[in-house]
Amino acid sequence: MKKGVFAAYALFVILCLSSCVSQNKFEALKTKDADLQSQIDAAKASNVDCQTKLLELQTRYDKDERDVNGLRQDTNISGTSYRDLSSKYTKINQLSEELLDKYNMLLKGNEADTKKISGQLQMTQEDLLKKEDQLNILQAQLGRERVHLDSLTTVLKDREAKVAELESLIKQKDAAVDSLKKSITDALVGFANKGISVYEKNGKVYVSMEEKLLFPSGSTVVEADGVEALQQLAKALEQNPDIGINVEGHTDEVPMHGKGEIKDNWDLSAMRATSIVKILLQDAKIDPKRLTASGVSQYDPIDPATTPDARKKNRRTDIILTPKLSEILKLLNNQ
Repeated sequence: MKKGVFAAYALFVILCLSSCVSQNKFEALKTKDADLQSQIDAAKASNVDCQTKLLELQTRYDKDERDVNGLRQDTNISGTSYRDLSSKYTKINQLSEELLDKYNMLLKGNEADTKKISGQLQMTQEDLLKKEDQLNILQAQLGRERVHLDSLTTVLKDREAKVAELESLIKQKDAAVDSLKKSITDALVGFANKGISVYEKNGKVYVSMEEKLLFPSGSTVVEADGVEALQQLAKALEQNPDIGINVEGHTDEVPMHGKGEIKDNWDLSAMRATSIVKILLQDAKIDPKRLTASGVSQYDPIDPATTPDARKKNRRTDIILTPKLSEILKLLNNQ
C-alpha cells in the first residue's frame, strides 16, 4: 500500500514537470500533495493504533483460548466425576432397594420373634420396676441401719474410751504389783535361801513359805526364824495400805489323826494360817480388815505326786497379796 502511494506521487510530479504546467497548478498540486502527506501520516498513525489493538486482541484471544482449554479440561474432569458419582449413586440406590426388600422380608419372617422380644422387653421393664421398688425399700432400710450404725459407733467410741481407761488402770495395777513384788523381795532378801519364794501369778504377788521355815511337823506354833521373816514382811506391808492380804495354809495328803485341837489337815492348815495372821498384826500397823486366814488342807498341791520331795513342797503357807482393784471393778460394773 505504501509503495503504491509513492509511485502515484512520483508519476504525478513527472507529469507536472514534463507538461510545464503553470505556477498555479503547481501550487495546487503542492497543496494537494501536502494533504496527501497528511493523509499518509494519519494512515500511518491509524495503522500503528490498529497494530496495537491487534496485538491486544491477539493477547486476549490467546488468554481466552487458554481459559477455554482449561474449562474444557475442567468440564471433562467434572463430567468424568459426575459420571462416576452417577454410577455409584445408581449402585447405592440399587443396594438400598435390595436392603429394603430384605428388611421387609426379615420383618415379615420374624414377626413372631419380634412379638417374643417385645414380650420379653415388657417383662424386663416390669422386673426393673419391681427391682426399683426393692431398691427403694433397701435404701430406706439402709438409712435406718445407718442411723443405728451411727448410734453403735457412738457406743463403741464410749466403750473404747472406757477400755482405754481400763487398760490404763490395769497398767497401773500391774505396775503396783511389780513394785509390791520388788518391795517384798527386798524385805525378805535375807531369807531367800531359807524356804521363801516371791512370785507373781494372776495379777497377785505370792509369798510362799515352806513348812521348815515356819512350823515343826504337825505344829501350829511359828518358830523363831519364821517369826523374824513374818515381821520383816509386816514392815513391808505397812508401806502398802491398799494391799489385801490372804494367808492360806496348805498340807500334804498324809492324814492327821490328832486327839487335841488339831484333828485333821483342815484344822492344821487353818490354824497355821491364823497363827501367821496374828504374828503379822502383833507389832505392825496393819488394819486387820485387810487380812484373811484360810485353810486349804491338801486340796491345792503344788506337786500332785506322793514322793517325799512333793509332800515337802505341798506343806507350805501362801501369803497372797492383792492390789486394790476397786477402781477397776467400779469401771467394769459401769460397762
